[in-house]
Amino acid sequence: MRIVCLTYQLIGHSALSYLLEETEDEVVGVFTHEDSPGEEIWWPSVAELAAGHGVEVLTPENLNAPEWVERLRQMKPDIIVSAWYRNLVKQPILDIPPLGAYNLHGSLLPLYRGRAPVNWVLVNGEQETGMTLHQMTVRADAGDIVGQAVVPVELDDTAATLYERLAATGKDVLRAAWPLLREGKAPRRVQDVAKATYVGRRTPADGEFAWDWPARQIHNLVRAVTHPYPGAFVEGPRGRVFVWQSHPVPGLLFPNPPAPGSVCRWSPAGLEVATSEGNLLVTRLQRQGEEELDAEAYVQRYGVEVGDII
Repeated sequence: MRIVCLTYQLIGHSALSYLLEETEDEVVGVFTHEDSPGEEIWWPSVAELAAGHGVEVLTPENLNAPEWVERLRQMKPDIIVSAWYRNLVKQPILDIPPLGAYNLHGSLLPLYRGRAPVNWVLVNGEQETGMTLHQMTVRADAGDIVGQAVVPVELDDTAATLYERLAATGKDVLRAAWPLLREGKAPRRVQDVAKATYVGRRTPADGEFAWDWPARQIHNLVRAVTHPYPGAFVEGPRGRVFVWQSHPVPGLLFPNPPAPGSVCRWSPAGLEVATSEGNLLVTRLQRQGEEELDAEAYVQRYGVEVGDII
């Protein structure tokens, strides 16, 4: 069977590695993206993986342009597999493979359709997410579900740790569905549109928080956008401060709560900062334009005292 892959990033790399290394089918072409010089590239290269297996790699800016649609037709794929490809695919391409086109999406569809679902489930404090293999349609993430698996979200998960588990789970979902997909017999489940939720692209500016948020809400944002993402930040009396690592402190009640953003106590374990609901233990932080430090080094460098506003 002839396969064309539309893949990028860690989850795309994982899916492609399965198709290249665990099946006897032929990947006849890989469409991916050029790495952007303005983006931190933390994932393994789909292009290098494909080239290492002697597969042609193509990086068109507009896959839906007529010349690329024709190029795809000439490849004569029986099936198209997409994973973390960033551009929408239009109907002329979806009509090419006789066995259909399928996409791996990083959520439990119909929840979290759209961009950056891994980051968004952390921002929103979800306790579980997952991977969904679905039929591709012209409407993003709306096609019938072919396979799905749940991945628990832990309190200390970051986007990076969650991506690792999702990539492995995505490969498992693809592996389980593949024998029936290649025979054109995979069962399909229509998505419940009434339960669909949608999320959009995130930008570095979306990392801003305020100390008058609850501690758990701040922590959710911190872990969603910490390294390798641009980070969570707050504007304080000494300028912008990035919080790279944190933990909500449970069960602390004060008869006269300190002002949000003020340091309640500190130790080698971290800076405990008041919020509108509970305290947040900040363990790694950074003033804009300066070096990232653990909390103890931060206190020593900047002379932070109890009562100071971060």
